[in-house]
This record gives sequence, C-alpha cells and structure tokens, in this order.
Amino acid sequence: MTFTCADLVDYEPARGAYDLVVLLYLHIPSAARASVHAKAAAALASGGTFLLLGHDRANATEGVGGPSDPDLLYTADEIAAELPGLEIEKASTVLRDVDGEDRDAIDTIVRARRPVLR
Repeated sequence: MTFTCADLVDYEPARGAYDLVVLLYLHIPSAARASVHAKAAAALASGGTFLLLGHDRANATEGVGGPSDPDLLYTADEIAAELPGLEIEKASTVLRDVDGEDRDAIDTIVRARRPVLR
C-alpha cells in the first residue's frame, strides 16, 4: 500500500494503475467533485473496483451529522453520473445508526467496476 498526501483537485493518479479506489466521506464543492471522481475512475485498472461512501444530500434535512452545506453533499445518481467508463454495480442510500441520536444518518454508497479488457 502506498499513501500519497495531495490536493485532490490537482492530483493526477496514474491511469489504469489501481485495482481499488476508495473515497470515504470526501465532501468537496460540487464544482470540483466531478473532476476528482472522473480522475479516480480513470485510475482503475481493468476489472478494478471504485467504492464511495459519504453523506447523502437528504442527510442535511432528514438525517443526522455530516456537512450542512448542500453543495458538499450528493446523491447516488449524481456520483454514478460522474464515473465515465465504469459499470455501476450499486448506487443507493443506506441508513447508519448514530449512537445517542433519534435519527439515522443517511449515506450514499456507490460501487462500480472498470470493465475487464480482453
């Protein structure tokens, strides 16, 4: 495993170099988000998996925790649309229990795969 510390807006990962790209609770302004997600998708090798988990836009009004700025939030459909060339395997919301809270957090989960090149 290799760790890189970089500004994701400027970072250019090697194309087709990774079997797995995981983005966990990455909430950046929408103007930069599509580009970051497209670069993450391009970094996947043939057969590679992309996994994103983060606060869904509905969480700001119906859930608990996470950013309150709607520009930092997203839906599963929006994320799926930002992954060119990938096959979407799952794009949905999931509820997450938060200790001490009356409501659950509402998260977006997207799993996608780069088609296998033959």
